Amino acid sequence: MSGDVTLHRALAYARRGWPVFPCQPGQKLPATRHGYLDATTDERQITRWFARHPERNLAVATGAPGPDVLDVDQHGQAGNGFAAFGRLRQAGLLDGAAAYVRTPSGGLHAYFTGTSQRNGHLARHHLDFRSAGGYILVPPSQVDGRPYQLVKTPQGRGQLDWMAVTRHLEPERQQQPAETRHAADGDLSRLAGWVARQEEGNRNAGLFWAANRALDAGNGADLSPLAAAARQAGLDEREINRTLDSARRTGRSHHFQADRDAEAVS
Repeated sequence: MSGDVTLHRALAYARRGWPVFPCQPGQKLPATRHGYLDATTDERQITRWFARHPERNLAVATGAPGPDVLDVDQHGQAGNGFAAFGRLRQAGLLDGAAAYVRTPSGGLHAYFTGTSQRNGHLARHHLDFRSAGGYILVPPSQVDGRPYQLVKTPQGRGQLDWMAVTRHLEPERQQQPAETRHAADGDLSRLAGWVARQEEGNRNAGLFWAANRALDAGNGADLSPLAAAARQAGLDEREINRTLDSARRTGRSHHFQADRDAEAVS
């Protein structure tokens, strides 16, 4: 991957109003201290990042002013999201897509106008939704030597309604589990019980969702009961800490301020 190409593309995204930041070469892991919170449209900062390290991958922070992205996963024999994607397209829920990008695994990213919706995950349908508090790798990034490739640009300007997507694919999810309704009161016991029952494929997403519900009661919420429940569900410490840290960053994202010039990544 040419560093000049990456820098050129990063500046093009920034001029479109999409905040960008670098990730580790060949990986999805952020290369900056605060991850997507460091995303910027400042051309001088972007140039410093990619002129110094041309081998880095390029990421865009999702949610307005960046795009919202529907991630259609390809998990090989474990399944893929293209059947669900077809159902959404037939229902007219994808009519506003601006672009489609093929991912290194053979999946697909569908881009929409950014909003302030929360990220979402439908494990049974192999779909993820990236909006406020998320990010994606974008062309010309690569993973395992395989690139992200732009395949179609319908140039739509519509938004994707994630609640409508969920209702269409999983109409049975019309009511939250009873235990989740206690999060607003700071009662984590029912949420923890729900997390402990999550199966492989939904454990990280379930923990992230529950942590966000708990943090709605205040960013100082004690998340240790959720961590213990996640261990019971089978997650390891690294996954638990990373997921809870991500939830805390999401909760603080609208209040985060920093002098990026003073913390420029070398």
